[in-house]
Amino acid sequence: MKEKIHILIVDDDTFFLDMYSMRFKTAGYEVATASNGKDALDKLQTIIPDIILLDLTMPVMDGFETLKQIQKEDRLKKVKVIMLTNKGEPEDITLCDKYGAIGYIIKANSTPTEVVERVNTFL
Repeated sequence: MKEKIHILIVDDDTFFLDMYSMRFKTAGYEVATASNGKDALDKLQTIIPDIILLDLTMPVMDGFETLKQIQKEDRLKKVKVIMLTNKGEPEDITLCDKYGAIGYIIKANSTPTEVVERVNTFL
């Protein structure tokens, strides 16, 4: 039997967290959630997901800082990080690429099903 893929979804919007969490669970993923970057880093002390979906605009710690912190930890180097945000400015995309994100998905341009399909292509 194939082992479940673990995903951490980080977003301060509970609507998006619930929606994507349900969609990924339905697709067979093991799902954890965090409401900001600090919460995500705390969870990453006890879990190492296969992939992280990370929003950019969040309170406490934004996606840029979270991504930088993840890249600093050797034990998290193999975790794939995909940005899932509504910010689509070229400089945001360039920074996320510089900080190690492997993909960039704009929420408003994608349905939850399309997001799951895109994530599957990165695995």
